[in-house]
Amino acid sequence: MISIQTNVDSLTAQRNLNVNNQLQSKTIQQLTSGYRINSSGDDAAGLAVANGYRSTIAQITQGVSNGNDGLSQLQIIDGGLNNIATILDRLQTLATQSASSTFTGDRATLNQEYQQQLLEITRQASNINLASGGTLNNVLSVYIGGANNATDATVSVNLSGTANAVDSTSLGLATSNVLGGGVGFNAGVVATRNTLRIDAPGATFVVGAAGTNDASFAFNVFSNGSARSVTATVAASTGGSTLSAVLTSLNGQLNKYGITAGVDSNGLLQFSGSNAFTVTDTPGTGTSKLTNETGASLAAKNTSNYSVDGAAAYVGTIGETLQFQTSNGPSTVILAATTTLAAAIAQINGATASQGVYAVLNAAGTGISFQSSSSFSVSSTTGTGTFGAAGGNTAVAPATGSTNNATSAINAIASAIKALGLVQGQVGAGQNKLSYAIKLANSQISSYSTAQSQIRDADIAAAAADLSKSQVLTQTSVAALAQANSESQAILKLLQ
Repeated sequence: MISIQTNVDSLTAQRNLNVNNQLQSKTIQQLTSGYRINSSGDDAAGLAVANGYRSTIAQITQGVSNGNDGLSQLQIIDGGLNNIATILDRLQTLATQSASSTFTGDRATLNQEYQQQLLEITRQASNINLASGGTLNNVLSVYIGGANNATDATVSVNLSGTANAVDSTSLGLATSNVLGGGVGFNAGVVATRNTLRIDAPGATFVVGAAGTNDASFAFNVFSNGSARSVTATVAASTGGSTLSAVLTSLNGQLNKYGITAGVDSNGLLQFSGSNAFTVTDTPGTGTSKLTNETGASLAAKNTSNYSVDGAAAYVGTIGETLQFQTSNGPSTVILAATTTLAAAIAQINGATASQGVYAVLNAAGTGISFQSSSSFSVSSTTGTGTFGAAGGNTAVAPATGSTNNATSAINAIASAIKALGLVQGQVGAGQNKLSYAIKLANSQISSYSTAQSQIRDADIAAAAADLSKSQVLTQTSVAALAQANSESQAILKLLQ
């Protein structure tokens, strides 16, 4: 039908021209932006997925930065630990020099450097924040991302607790020294003296039933910053244990507290160390004992230290003021009438430990033994209670010429080196964990970026082809529209 009112061909040409213009505009937008999806209407579902990928990429990219920061921090710590290891080597040199009985120099000079190096260990530990309670003496968490939950997205390096602190106290070295002196097990005996030689070749000890005939030694010791009670046990067995096995067992339990088990020049069992300690023994009921005292347990204290004992039995029902005097100055401890024995020891150590004077339970466990590697004096305002004697009392000087303190220091340093090695292992493992985590995160960034690109990025080749097609179609649509608009003029021919 030929119509003047409605030009259907023109309408068709106009509609197709609009479609082709829209295609041309869309392809130009894709080519100029580089994206296939430029608005939600382009692909709403695809855009939501792509946005999720983009958010994950942003998270992991920052996670890689976090990981590199954490890795750098661990490398700083590692450098500090290596330096502390070097200081421990120097301490070992000084202790070994002092441990030789042929040393003719002044051990006080050696000890002066030794104590300065202990302070330097603590200073450097504080510098790298790995002193006890330091900001890095904690569980370090580095958020990397890329996982469905926080636990899997986080790399943790556990440097918490005393075991991972590397100051001199945490390493068990704070109270060590290389001065002369030592303690034989017989010192301060309150029962029949031990005279049993245990150095006979091939002898075995603690023969009997395990758990029934064991030999044990109860220590009250100031170690790692506080007074504590520990028990070292030599298990009984049917065949018994050699002296070497006995000493290995005891030292495995005691070295971390700065105490060493050995045999003195008379062939008697001996405990030595630079820490303040008292000890009693339970020799066991089997045969081949390590000590031969009878009656009450053998009791001793560390006679390598300057020491003075308080009352045999602590009296906590009265108030008391204790005055301590050392080369570092005075200190005062005021004990309330309600202060228990354990609380009194803790309070005294809190005031005097920084001056090198330590309080531990006496061998009987009923009173207090005051000990120090240097001379000190103590007096009580009441003459009863903790101290139990009126007036001032100067601590009894230790024996001279012995190398036991240096020997104990060597053992303590060996334990410290082992402890430091464990911390270095933790730090090294942490560095490796972070390195692997960073590699995975970089791989995830690449994978997520590829996935996002597949959804969001424009296919330039296809878009260029679409542009060419849309341009040609637009041109033909314009030409066809012109022809369609002229169709109505043919009606005039019919009216002539």
